Amino acid sequence: MRPTVISNLKDTSRCMQEEIFGPVTCVVPFQTEEEVIERANGIQFGLCASVWTTDLGTAHRVAHKLEVGTVWTNCWLIRDLNMPFGGIKASGIGRESAKESLNFFTEEKTICIKMT
Repeated sequence: MRPTVISNLKDTSRCMQEEIFGPVTCVVPFQTEEEVIERANGIQFGLCASVWTTDLGTAHRVAHKLEVGTVWTNCWLIRDLNMPFGGIKASGIGRESAKESLNFFTEEKTICIKMT
């Protein structure tokens, strides 16, 4: 599939509400930082996000407010396999890669016994 940019969408459109796994991005204008954070967090998914800015303060402030598992700043899909990766909300549970995988793929069992 060729890279695709979709614009002029409403926040309620399917493309804005669902995860699209492919070379597709939706571009929608916004007025304020608070507005764009609220809109980004207003969906049921939270795998990844990207913040594009020339201001380091903005990058940190927005990244901490986004409800996603990974935030890239001024880049996309740069990933060290030693760092945890995974989403929140309906985008998955737990983290993969590095030591986080041990807990995610471990099934613990508790056995309680009282001897009389």
